[in-house]
Amino acid sequence: METQIFDKSELDKAVDLLAKGELVAFPTETVYGLGAIATNEKAVKGVYAAKGRPSDNPLIVTVADEAMMEKYAKEVPQRAKKLIEKFWPGPLTILLFAKEGALPTAVTGGLKTVAFRCPDDQLTHDLIAKLQFPIVGPSANTSTKPSPTTAQHVYHDLKGKIAGIVDGGPTRVGLESTIIDLSVETPIVLRPGEITPEQLSEALGEEVLINTGKVADKDIPKAPGMKYRHYAPSAPVVIVDDPDDFAKVEYTEQVGVMALGSILKQIDLPEQNKFNLGENLVQADHNLFNGLRYFDDKANIKQIFVQGFDEGQTSLAYMNRLSKAAAGHHFEK
Repeated sequence: METQIFDKSELDKAVDLLAKGELVAFPTETVYGLGAIATNEKAVKGVYAAKGRPSDNPLIVTVADEAMMEKYAKEVPQRAKKLIEKFWPGPLTILLFAKEGALPTAVTGGLKTVAFRCPDDQLTHDLIAKLQFPIVGPSANTSTKPSPTTAQHVYHDLKGKIAGIVDGGPTRVGLESTIIDLSVETPIVLRPGEITPEQLSEALGEEVLINTGKVADKDIPKAPGMKYRHYAPSAPVVIVDDPDDFAKVEYTEQVGVMALGSILKQIDLPEQNKFNLGENLVQADHNLFNGLRYFDDKANIKQIFVQGFDEGQTSLAYMNRLSKAAAGHHFEK
């Protein structure tokens, strides 16, 4: 299969492919998603196959607006409306009860709930609006690999496996959306993102919990990113929690380092063995997946040391992704 890359002037071609049951990757403000019409079970199963994704890992349903979501949600409670008014379109995914029979099991994983997202990206809004159907939107990468933040990342992983990619340029945020579960009595963040639990609590006027548990092997996760290995390059990743500990690492030509620029200046390694995460946590959020992919393409790199952050709720999303990429491994000397 030839994988075509479309610019904004060719959006109708991408719409036609999706309407025929093909898979098309699309941009969002967070990462690129892999689209298929959410009501087309055969197409949705194709998403799992293209990604190599476990079939019990539910998919997010990407909509153009609240009105489209209402066709597939059993109900939209008042607190969901509060969050929609405050944060949509934007990097927030809302888990609600699904309308019975509205979506195939391949989307929900057989659960009674489904996660909805309305991205802050005009190209994707126009794509879904023209299609007149919601699309599933898992990250457009090979399962377990770092999520894609450019069309080129998508092409690298999925060329020949999907029909097309809508190129919207580099993503703005760089980490996937926050997922909040509103199907329970007390709202709970299942996956942290740019929008923090504190911001959600303020908007709702009630307590918001943060999920810290793990999903058992026999259980179906409620949302993506809760059960399986994610975001990992081929080389093992090690988290360096204290910046001073970078001076204790034994550096060789097979070691890669991802850290803020101020730290990289102090490390005696060739420039190709370094990846600059930026000047602060916000920039590090944006650059994390780029850095992991940068070293994944370097066969000589056998270990990657990555700077960790402890900045309260603002670092939850970064550390969630990095901890999964590192399988929980922290530097100890």
